[in-house]
Amino acid sequence: MITGIIVAWIITVIGLAIVTQVLPGVRASSIGGLFWAAFVLGLVNAFIRPVLWVLTLPLTVLTFGLFALFVNAFTLWLTSKMVSGFEINHFGSALLAALLMALLGVVGFILFNWMMLGEVNWTIQTSRPMHY
Repeated sequence: MITGIIVAWIITVIGLAIVTQVLPGVRASSIGGLFWAAFVLGLVNAFIRPVLWVLTLPLTVLTFGLFALFVNAFTLWLTSKMVSGFEINHFGSALLAALLMALLGVVGFILFNWMMLGEVNWTIQTSRPMHY
């Protein structure tokens, strides 16, 4: 369990590092700032984002899930306000960063499965009840 948390933390650091290199409105003062930002983002995602999901559920349903991108952008923006070594200029940059992080997550998922010589399954598999 702790290994999975550490791996997710390092992957988030790598994603944030890529975002800071690609987007001009997102900056980190050091690698330490990226590690702190990833740590705080993990805490924000664990404790604040579920509340935001519940509060914005009707709007997320009406936009076919697109509003979830705004929730993710808000969590990134909030993280930038809490970590001194990580800075996002404005909410538009946070929105672009959230979009890029989502794309990186999908690419990372595909690459991870490919490197593990597995196949990428986009469907949810459920067990069917057995009939006797």
